[in-house]
Amino acid sequence: MFTGLVEATGKVCSIDFQGDQARLRVSIPFASELEDGESVAINGCCLTVTIHDDQAACFDVLKQTLDVTSLGELSEGSLVNLERAMLAGGRFGGHFVQGHVDATGKIVDLSEHGQDHRLEISLPGEIQQLCIDKGSLAIDGISLTIAELKDDSAVFWIIPHTMQETRLSDARVGQKVNLEADVIAKHVAKLMEGRTA
Repeated sequence: MFTGLVEATGKVCSIDFQGDQARLRVSIPFASELEDGESVAINGCCLTVTIHDDQAACFDVLKQTLDVTSLGELSEGSLVNLERAMLAGGRFGGHFVQGHVDATGKIVDLSEHGQDHRLEISLPGEIQQLCIDKGSLAIDGISLTIAELKDDSAVFWIIPHTMQETRLSDARVGQKVNLEADVIAKHVAKLMEGRTA
């Protein structure tokens, strides 16, 4: 379980495609504190540390993960968002994030407005139905509040801290991003689906 509060950013050292799978190596500021088998969210996707040293960690990425996330588009030098699984008893400042990417969207707008930035992300229909105005949506593992929900996109306002401390500082229009809808919304939708059936 994660909170969507990005702990740090890292850079992709390498991504080695091995048939349908890949081995991802990422430089991580807190690599020396990790243990093999620990979970780390990379751009909002929960991955398992397979091996690490004091500077970096490796993760095996399955075909299923490459198919439903944006991780397959990473390359050497790509900036990534990092978050370790939350500790029991720790502060919970974001929202419930599982690290299970539901779909991908694209950055439609990323424009500067004074000190803030306007971020608009395209949403597939199945994600848009799970969103509400002022609700939460994880974008590349960042817990963000929906400022405006449109028919096929959502608008967010990004404060300078979030812009500087996440991979949004390196983002561009047209870039694919990972989306994870609120887990409570997903459960309610499933329950309602059963009632209507």
